[in-house]
Amino acid sequence: MQIGDLSRRTGVNIETIRYYERIGVLPKPARQSNGRRTYSPADAVRLGFIRHARDLGFDLTSVRVLLALQEQPEVSCDDASLIAQDQLEAVESRIARLLKLRDELRRMISECGRGRVAECRVIEALTTPAKGTLSLHVASSRQPQRSPALPE
Repeated sequence: MQIGDLSRRTGVNIETIRYYERIGVLPKPARQSNGRRTYSPADAVRLGFIRHARDLGFDLTSVRVLLALQEQPEVSCDDASLIAQDQLEAVESRIARLLKLRDELRRMISECGRGRVAECRVIEALTTPAKGTLSLHVASSRQPQRSPALPE
């Protein structure tokens, strides 16, 4: 199959597939006489494994280790279990931070008088955070929405 077919089959972007090849997570494919990449069903399985691991939040270093372990079915799965445990702890930590952020946002919103901006508790809370409030930076996966009140 060609790269477009592999992309559709696995849901992985073509540029990401090429990147995985460059860094060695996905083996370099065979090439046709016209230079086009040709992928095997095994490549699709491997790429599916990589995508699922990345969807679960594993970094590429962990993915490499897990792929290497996959190729050694006779060894203990202790290393894979430790990697998964580390990832679970990281996810739980992010969830805890996000829950705290949610609580702070709810507090800010509940204190909003819905009056003028001059008395806005949301603006005030962002300007002078109360003691004990969070100062965490958690990247959003969404693009910021444009406020309809602001000119373009």
